[in-house]
Amino acid sequence: MPTNPADGPILGVLYGSDAMRAVFDESAYFQRMLDVEAALARAQARLGIIPADAATAITQAARFENLDPAELAASARNVGYPVVGLVAGLSRAAGAAGSWTHWGATTQDIMDTATVLQARDGLALIRGSLLAIVAALATQADRHRATVMAGRTHLQQALPITFGLKCATWAQPLIAHVERLDQLRPRLERVSFGGAAGTLASLGDQGIAVMEALAAELNLAAPLAPWHVCRDAFAETMGLLGLICGSLAKLATDTILLAQTEVGEMAEPYVAGRGASSTMPQKRNPIASEYVLAAARTVQALVPVMQGAMAADHERATGPWQAEMLALPQGFVLTHGALQHATSIAEGLVVDAARMRRNLDASGGLIVAEAVMMGLAPQLGRNEAHHVVKHACDIALAETIRLADALARDKAVATRLDRAAIERLTDPARYLGSTQAFIDRVLRAAHALD
Repeated sequence: MPTNPADGPILGVLYGSDAMRAVFDESAYFQRMLDVEAALARAQARLGIIPADAATAITQAARFENLDPAELAASARNVGYPVVGLVAGLSRAAGAAGSWTHWGATTQDIMDTATVLQARDGLALIRGSLLAIVAALATQADRHRATVMAGRTHLQQALPITFGLKCATWAQPLIAHVERLDQLRPRLERVSFGGAAGTLASLGDQGIAVMEALAAELNLAAPLAPWHVCRDAFAETMGLLGLICGSLAKLATDTILLAQTEVGEMAEPYVAGRGASSTMPQKRNPIASEYVLAAARTVQALVPVMQGAMAADHERATGPWQAEMLALPQGFVLTHGALQHATSIAEGLVVDAARMRRNLDASGGLIVAEAVMMGLAPQLGRNEAHHVVKHACDIALAETIRLADALARDKAVATRLDRAAIERLTDPARYLGSTQAFIDRVLRAAHALD
């Protein structure tokens, strides 16, 4: 049984996805290493370094089922790395051609390149999920562009906004993350091939040619030079996962706050039994949001692990590199799980527009005090308008009356504005500024993604 709940057959459904686990499963990792070995053989055969029939035999033998897991485990325990056992098993499966396996390569070449191949597949899943949640939020932003609600700062009602603007605000960083992902890929998707100490000396004057041919076989780029101790791309990848989870955590936090009983403006999509309590039948806990937050905290805690691994000593690290294997797969699995939870929220969120309006009106119009001040400023001057409206707010609070009523009692206001004008100034729906334009700008950016 897995010790990490994210990988378990039961609890794993809460933390990750089967699709991402399949990418980073241990057997998949070994298959990726075999893919690299086979690609290396084909590249070298094309350059005339090894026989063509040897490359064919190695490629045909490069299947995980040809390896003995117990033998691999015994070798890894003894050697400290899995490649020696893998090469032994592959060579045996390839028969006479096995003597050409792993020609000129070193352990880290195979392991790093296999990890790059996994990360490439993982980023493809992440990108697809980002597009899905952006599309869902864009739909909600457009649907609720006129659903007025209280905007809150410091957890207090501040000014009116629309729920559509809130959805657009959630979408905005996710759009940027798609762009970041696309910009990251050329820095990440590079073959690792440097030989024992990053010189490819064992291949004579053909080292760079083999590196470039191997890259072409795997549809990767060739680096400027071997990057055994240059771990920035993997660290950047984990940084991106942390940023994605941070943006999802923002959405989850807002969802939890809006779903509070005393607020009740929004809820996660309801499914019978979802978020249920073992003792309180009435509970509908925001469970998806809670797991988004759990994933975000964990992934962000893994970012320093990957950045710490950048301190690689000399030409081959003595420990930081091994820590990456513990962090990167977990980061991908948890991020994809968080994306799936967040997408389910975005696609099926339950909005109570009537409750939003009741909460908006709970202040008796105080939420639009700024609107009144700005409306009076051309006639009274800004400072005097601020003083007059502040005095009216104090009266409204002290006497528990509407701001419009307090304003109507003020001579400085009543001599300049009739009751209809006061009502217009205190209507939250009339004080939304550039809300619609901001929504449109985000929607255009969302629709521009492919």
